[in-house]
Amino acid sequence: MQERPSKKFKPQPIVQDDSDAEDSADERAGASHPGSGSESLGSDDEESEEDEESGSEDKSDGGNEETSGSHGEETGKPSASWDDAHSRFGSSRISTVPRISNPTQHEVPKPARTRPTSFESLGISSALLNALVKMSIKAPTEIQAACIPPLLAGEDCIGNAKTGSGKTIAFALPILQKLAVDPYGIFALVLTPTRELAFQISEQFAVLGSALSLRTAVVVGGMDMMAQAIELSHRPHVVVATPGRIVDLLKSCSGEWDLSRIKFLVLDEADRLLTPTFAPELSYLFETLPKERQTCLFTATLTPAVETLANSPPRPGKQKPFIHRMTETVETVETLQQHYILVPSQVREPYLFHLLCNPPESTIHLRRAPPEPAKPSKSHKAGTQSKAKAKKHKTTSTDPEEIEQPPPTIIFCRRPRTAAYLTSLLQTLHIRATALHSRLTQRERLNSLSLFRASVVPVLVSTDVGARGLDIEDVALVVNWDMPDEPEEYTHRVGRTARKGKGGVAVSFVTERDEERVVRVEERIRTKLAEMTLPEDKVLEKLNAVSTAKRLANMELHDSDFGKREEIHRVKSAKRRADVEAS
Repeated sequence: MQERPSKKFKPQPIVQDDSDAEDSADERAGASHPGSGSESLGSDDEESEEDEESGSEDKSDGGNEETSGSHGEETGKPSASWDDAHSRFGSSRISTVPRISNPTQHEVPKPARTRPTSFESLGISSALLNALVKMSIKAPTEIQAACIPPLLAGEDCIGNAKTGSGKTIAFALPILQKLAVDPYGIFALVLTPTRELAFQISEQFAVLGSALSLRTAVVVGGMDMMAQAIELSHRPHVVVATPGRIVDLLKSCSGEWDLSRIKFLVLDEADRLLTPTFAPELSYLFETLPKERQTCLFTATLTPAVETLANSPPRPGKQKPFIHRMTETVETVETLQQHYILVPSQVREPYLFHLLCNPPESTIHLRRAPPEPAKPSKSHKAGTQSKAKAKKHKTTSTDPEEIEQPPPTIIFCRRPRTAAYLTSLLQTLHIRATALHSRLTQRERLNSLSLFRASVVPVLVSTDVGARGLDIEDVALVVNWDMPDEPEEYTHRVGRTARKGKGGVAVSFVTERDEERVVRVEERIRTKLAEMTLPEDKVLEKLNAVSTAKRLANMELHDSDFGKREEIHRVKSAKRRADVEAS
């Protein structure tokens, strides 16, 4: 008889474990072998834009403790008060120190302006209007209505809006409209912190610019540098890149191409790009790019770095940039339900399995039918039938057909090893899951995203590399397996659901180490998370199956030499950091 774990535990201070910090200067080391097209794990081209995994990691990646938890009905809407941490967590047996309220300055409301109701009234050309109609985009959002006119007028721009509000369209339309007047390459450079976001932005440019015969290029790590150099030599109109790889190519090119005629520089997810991680690359690019250009910064979270840039005086001959800040005080969207589950760090797996098998009621309608199996050819029918007969006697009560798959769900964690472990765990429990993290090759990462987008796989287990800008339709549930170290990362994670006015649910596992993180998140988003409880007796029903799956997942990680790959990556990251400091 297994003993049920107690939920009494003491809060632990947040400890930053620099030994596990990921160097997120994407593919900075990629230039050491310009002709290499290798996609092997841990190669120099492996970009570590996992700014996401910097910080501490719970030591219970896949601990061997088997446990239970608590679950129940979702609570009502959270209180708007900030100062009752003790009363909330005290009821859950976590001792807390009452947080100190920081008085906020209430801005004088600006007079309401009538938002344009059509893109035509913003001055968008007919060719682009037709493209918008084909994309079923009928009216501009707040960020689009605010930023498109000043960009068309030649101003620099800093745009701040919630996740899923159409920031890409806000800078893509002015770029394409000006390109149509004087088409040449390379006209615009768009920088992003992650590879997956770069591919998504390129696709949106391609759709919008189809009538203009637009040529785009994606320049990111994990791909063949020689092929990318050849593509840039053909002078595409728009280049979408991660900073490290574009700098590597600039340093290694022999004059076949350059960025001397760039008219637009866009920093998407500017809050992430304007960090020390990307400082060397951005400094090099600002020295290389022409001074007479338009610069655009877009972000869902205004950080001190972005605010400093917004408030700094313009350089001689330039006007102060147009700045649009979102008017709402709450950083997350209204249609998002935000909850937390209080659980010891060593026993999260049974809770996660129960949550995925019994998702919140508001998300059940988004469950997708399982993909139809491919029809075997005649030559394979006989062999398939014999295999089916051989396996028939192995069918058990845990047959995958009996597991109803969850609605589209993204599970976020801080480290690649945790993502690999959870993916293996869920697959063992017959939940279709795939991983997205920096230890995968670029081909594997794109394949994982394709499977998830196509609803072939309902669960994506990702590090914060998947938290930035990805627009995936009908994501019903976001689960924070690890609470993020930086509160603004929470906004980006939960922004993968409840997009474009749709509903969504975010559930965060809060362990004994996370109380301070929760407080900082709530202060950042200016709203409270509501506690969700799970029925402990129901969680315990699958405890044996989950415990077995935990052991198998850990064994699989050990057999795959994942630890060795992590060690190799740490050595290379340390070398890159030393090179940056030396330079």
